[in-house]
Amino acid sequence: MDTGQVHDQTVRQELERVLSSAGFSANERLSRFLRFVVERHLEGRDLELKESLIGVEVFGRKPGYDPQQDAIVRTEAGRLRARLLEYYANEGAPGPLVIEVPKGGYIPLFRPLMSPRQESKPRRGKLWLMVALAGFVAVAAGTGWWWLDRDRSESIAIAVLPLENLSRDPASDYFTDGLTAETIRSLSIIEGLSVRSQTSSFAFKGKPRNVQEAGAQLQANYLLEGSVLRAGQQIRVNIQLVRVRDDFLIWSGKYDRELTDIFAIQDEISRGIVNSLRLKLGRGRRRYETSKEAYDLYLRARALGNSRESIGPYEEAISKDPSFAPAYAGLSATYAYRSGTFGDDREDLAAKMRTTAEKAIQLDPLLAEAHDALAIAYAREGQWETSEKSFRHAIELDPNRSMTYKDFVMYLLFPLGRIEEAIHQLRVAEKADQLSPDVHFAMGMVLLSAGRYDGAAGYCQKLPAGYPDKVECLGRALLGQGRTVEAIQVLSEAPNPRYLGYAYGRAGRRAEAEKLAEAMPRPFPQALIFAGLGDKERTMEAVERLAVQGPVRLGRNLTYPEFALIRGDPRLKALRKKVGLPE
Repeated sequence: MDTGQVHDQTVRQELERVLSSAGFSANERLSRFLRFVVERHLEGRDLELKESLIGVEVFGRKPGYDPQQDAIVRTEAGRLRARLLEYYANEGAPGPLVIEVPKGGYIPLFRPLMSPRQESKPRRGKLWLMVALAGFVAVAAGTGWWWLDRDRSESIAIAVLPLENLSRDPASDYFTDGLTAETIRSLSIIEGLSVRSQTSSFAFKGKPRNVQEAGAQLQANYLLEGSVLRAGQQIRVNIQLVRVRDDFLIWSGKYDRELTDIFAIQDEISRGIVNSLRLKLGRGRRRYETSKEAYDLYLRARALGNSRESIGPYEEAISKDPSFAPAYAGLSATYAYRSGTFGDDREDLAAKMRTTAEKAIQLDPLLAEAHDALAIAYAREGQWETSEKSFRHAIELDPNRSMTYKDFVMYLLFPLGRIEEAIHQLRVAEKADQLSPDVHFAMGMVLLSAGRYDGAAGYCQKLPAGYPDKVECLGRALLGQGRTVEAIQVLSEAPNPRYLGYAYGRAGRRAEAEKLAEAMPRPFPQALIFAGLGDKERTMEAVERLAVQGPVRLGRNLTYPEFALIRGDPRLKALRKKVGLPE
């Protein structure tokens, strides 16, 4: 239903009803955003619903605002869509229409509410049911609850009614009841859902059902109900989610499987149901239920950063619990980092980083770090547009995760030379995590490339004493400030003397610089030292050897002030094209 089919006054009444709700009345920014797009649409001014204008009119950006440098409109649009979905799924009483702002644009749609239990073809996304997970893990001694990324929103009360066995053979009840129980268990580990117990739900087994009466007895906002039909080795499961207060069909799904491993199929289908509901309701970060051993290995791997040594613990954690999505995400990020270093098989790591990231998303489609990991994988492959979409989606899923902003900068904005936008994203990250040394280091690096050496020095000073690159960061800032003698004193303490060699070259200490270049045959240290010596030809030759590290590392390196002498060299254009960097 569009505006031409709905009286303007009806739309405006619905708009005021939405804006007066608790979720919108407490958020002036989202309220202003929604009012702006609806009123412009009603006035027939859809051509004005562009990011550039919305940024100025709604969010107070200055004329000339560039959406590519500031993602405020896209970020707030994601929040607006989630808030509307939550409103209509909860406190939004039945009305004549629903206001939506579809993804991909900012022109609102006005859709009539379906009559109770009216069937409609559901919007079907990809189902994360690609691989049956091994075995059925019971909650037993030695199993721990690990709550990650907790969502503080008010819980949704949901009950799973016993699935109906449509098979003629009563012996199939065990499978149907098992699937009901497994779905209850899987839903219970989703943050933001309050799931009614199996005992209460099974009180309705075999009894005639009235949705509103069952919902009242179970004190549930939503009921999940369905049926199971088994024929030989084939099984079909039909599921639907119903809102109790008006018997409104929210979502439905169908699963056809070949019955091989019964417990694996139960686990697979229940996970598919849960992930679909999380996406439909727009909420529900998982609380991961995993063994103490798997979680301990995961924490050990994270503590090792992106080093080669972290790969083993991540793989062991996955072997202990093949459904633990954060371990796959962490392993993917490590593979991505290692693929840009010397001494590793880049092609093998590139294949692994994509596979593990996709597996993490299959297991948990709302896990921000999984989308972050996939974005890094895309960036390593030079798929910049796809990478940026994944990064921005990760930020929408968890706007308070500072590491996503940092990765967005270091793997995309920085390599592409989008320096001002990189600084903006890091300032957002810093607000979310004011003491993060990784964010401070990234800011120092970007400010060095921006030529803001005083600011860079400040961020380098904030790094803790044991931070690996603190000495280099400080030394580079001193060089940028023209304090070469002091820089040499500082860089003399660095574990890696590459920037010391550059400083020697700048200071005219040629013999010492050449000696260091000879001792460090890898291309990056040599490129730095030759640049410090002012030797353009040897610098360019070493930079060309850097191409094997891929577009992310080369792109970042080319922004460094140390390589200013080769900017404008026509050979760089061909080199950038070779590795997948835009001109």
